[in-house]
Amino acid sequence: MSFTGKYELQSQENFEPFMKALGLPEDQIQKGKDIKSISEIVQDGKKFKVTVTTGSKVLKNEFTIGEECELEMLNGEKVKAVVQMEGNNKLVTQVKGMKSVTELNGDTITHTMTLGDLTFKRVSKRI
Repeated sequence: MSFTGKYELQSQENFEPFMKALGLPEDQIQKGKDIKSISEIVQDGKKFKVTVTTGSKVLKNEFTIGEECELEMLNGEKVKAVVQMEGNNKLVTQVKGMKSVTELNGDTITHTMTLGDLTFKRVSKRI
């Protein structure tokens, strides 16, 4: 199953408490909470390019499954991580005590991030 495509955010849960836990300033949280972000994913075998555009903020990450890479977090911090694939539709990584799972089912991508007992969930549909 290929992740390649453009996806528009449909819904999200726990955005504000999760962003506060990551240390984002209140004004950025308020600005970002109602913007429908667009995620563009290009998959070439085990190589991925992910671009997330939220208003004027663009977050770009590139990685190869199973290899260490540098990922930019939502708060702008750059961290080293290894992204693994589970099955043929799930990308999983651990970053600074946070687990990130991106799962593709048909035309829907569900991205879940867990930090301690706080879970942030985003659901996007292919456009």
